[in-house]
Amino acid sequence: MHYKRVENFKRGLRVGIPIGLGYFAVSIALGIAARNAGFTPLQATVTSLLINASAGEFAGFTLVASGAGYLEVALMELVANARYLLMSCSLSQKLSPSTPFIERIGVGFYITDEIFGVSMTVPGSLDPLFSLGAAAVASPGWALGTLCGAVLGSILPTQAVSALSVGLYGMFLAIIIPPARRSRIIAAVVAISFGLSFAVNRLAVFNFMSSGIKTIILTVIISLAAALLFPVAQEDSDG
Repeated sequence: MHYKRVENFKRGLRVGIPIGLGYFAVSIALGIAARNAGFTPLQATVTSLLINASAGEFAGFTLVASGAGYLEVALMELVANARYLLMSCSLSQKLSPSTPFIERIGVGFYITDEIFGVSMTVPGSLDPLFSLGAAAVASPGWALGTLCGAVLGSILPTQAVSALSVGLYGMFLAIIIPPARRSRIIAAVVAISFGLSFAVNRLAVFNFMSSGIKTIILTVIISLAAALLFPVAQEDSDG
């Protein structure tokens, strides 16, 4: 069993390498935003080590730059990052009931969109060491990219900074395309999600909601509908 867990950690490390490289590229722009908000390179790096959320960090740095108060920043962070509550609930269903509390805390702390995506594709039960292995590579990449952006961002042209952000979308596609090709149901759910997300963000009637609230509502509605219409049998494998 010990050998199997070590192998799961190594698999997580391998999966985490491309995620970490993508994080490094994308977070350079985050470091630039942190510098513009008055953060030192050290402060920006520590922030990225403690907050594994791109949208949340960008929102926080933007509010700090505008002189917002603590309460406003806290409320914005709650809204921007509330989707991780849903991801935590979903991942908890893949963990064995005997999973130690400290390992659950580790998995919860390092939940990001990409690590959540690769963790959910693991067949059967999820070994926390797989997710922690991915985070062991991805998290430093996120922090180092932020550091580079804070230190060197001023010498990069605007076009280069904008181009770096495209990498994150490529990572999303790499996560959702393989399972979508294997299952028509997943492919349909992904297509419906794209369509509804585009509509909600374009229709003026939804302008009163923030992007974070829109994401949460769509996630709950689409996930609930898919679970009710196409339930998945519980797997007994301890993976």
